[in-house]
Amino acid sequence: MTGDDPPVPEEVLASATERLEAEELSLADNEEVLHALSDLRPIYESERSYFVLGNYDSEPIRRLNLVVDRLNRRRDAYAVRMVDVRGEWDNGIQKFCLLADLVSHVVGVAEREPSGFLVEQGLLAGTEEYFEKTHVLKRTYPDAEADHPYGWMEDGVFDLLEANDRLYRWETESDLREAAERLP
Repeated sequence: MTGDDPPVPEEVLASATERLEAEELSLADNEEVLHALSDLRPIYESERSYFVLGNYDSEPIRRLNLVVDRLNRRRDAYAVRMVDVRGEWDNGIQKFCLLADLVSHVVGVAEREPSGFLVEQGLLAGTEEYFEKTHVLKRTYPDAEADHPYGWMEDGVFDLLEANDRLYRWETESDLREAAERLP
């Protein structure tokens, strides 16, 4: 970062440092982290920030981008997807943790298999600080065959989020826009 960049909040640096201390980082890896922090300046400059997760296949990413767009329209808010952070990271979990540490909210957009963030759901549910800021926009399906379109692990995470009023159901893109508007 340059001298003109605002300082990264102390708690962000402490959290990122704790997560990365256990890892042996090369000079190149360290440079990637510094570039990412520089690129992500809008996250810690905004009152609310969102790390949006989901499927990057052609149709689902369109809906994922719809959610990012709706959140970015909010005053003093910034939404980011994992692919928005430049660089080729050797360890995607480090990248995930860095983003999840920085943002005020983690938002998953869940659709029928594959949801696109099953592994991340395990990390979100298994880490209290991440779980507390997680919200999921869960797609529902009207056809009888799709009564349980998600796996048992996803259903368990959905149940936990629903018990905490952080699960939002949607069926159509119009419903998805409305669900995104209900996010804090």
